[in-house]
Amino acid sequence: MRAPLTGLAPVPVPSRTQYVMEHLTHAILTGQLPPGQPLVETELAARFGVSKTPVREALKTLAGRGLVVMSEYKGATVRTVDASMARSVYDVRLLLEPEALRRAVTAEADLAGARAALERADAAADRADRSLANRDFHRALYLSCGNPLLTRMLDDLRDQAALVSTVAWEAVPSWEQEAAEHREILARALDGDADGAARLLRDHIEGFVRRAFPAVENQEGQVQV
Repeated sequence: MRAPLTGLAPVPVPSRTQYVMEHLTHAILTGQLPPGQPLVETELAARFGVSKTPVREALKTLAGRGLVVMSEYKGATVRTVDASMARSVYDVRLLLEPEALRRAVTAEADLAGARAALERADAAADRADRSLANRDFHRALYLSCGNPLLTRMLDDLRDQAALVSTVAWEAVPSWEQEAAEHREILARALDGDADGAARLLRDHIEGFVRRAFPAVENQEGQVQV
């Protein structure tokens, strides 16, 4: 197993599971722990200076969030990203996220967080930081949609979406185009054009999947993104 988790501070006793989970999430989403990487409880416990129990609980939570795969025989591994997984995640985003943005703009939501995330993405030193900033940008767009259940559903997808983007940029470094699209979406939202912003967001999500995971034809000859 690689040794990417360095410089860790002493673990606060009451929050060991949360501590382990946050560091593993960051390592996965920044590519320090790549897809398919085994996550051995004893090795992680030694690195974090904790028992296996908080590591096990953190891995279970990350499995529920779609970042880790648990197998009775192989143990835990970082989730592997393929076209099927990416399309599933982005299909749900297409159904939910443009509508959430439309509602947020209609409600005249404060989008300062989206602007700040864009600035962080532009100043990012590497692909990992850019992916995390992009995740925050999208969340800032839908956060004030007025429906807590819709927000939670999109929150449940955002780590998987960030994992997809991290892997996709390895093969297709299209972040400059996506950054330009982000600026257009935000500008339309700040102008109060709810329908226009939602339409641009839909085009943006569809375009990313099409570039990173080219369309295929199903048995009926229909093109699927």
